[in-house]
Amino acid sequence: MMERTVKVENLKRDFNDKLILDVRRRSDLANSTEQLPGAHWHDPEQIQDWVDTLPQDQDIVLYCVRGGSVSNSVVDALHNKGLKAQFIEGGIEGWKSAGGKIEVRA
Repeated sequence: MMERTVKVENLKRDFNDKLILDVRRRSDLANSTEQLPGAHWHDPEQIQDWVDTLPQDQDIVLYCVRGGSVSNSVVDALHNKGLKAQFIEGGIEGWKSAGGKIEVRA
């Protein structure tokens, strides 16, 4: 079983080939213009609609605002489907404060 979380430092070293999912709640997303490079937003309230579209053979890294209940519940759901998923410790805020790259959301 893989670790539930990934430390920012480790992800910065090993960012390529990961599927990056932004699972911030719609309201949190609306208050932000930032995302991790290449991130795809998926509504955590609608997980049953998209969980089966995710690749089984790719490492998935997801984040919410601070790496709390949203990330935990989404990781649980992805693990239950046999997916290789982790969430960023501290969420996007932890990523930014540790100097992780950010891009403007389209």
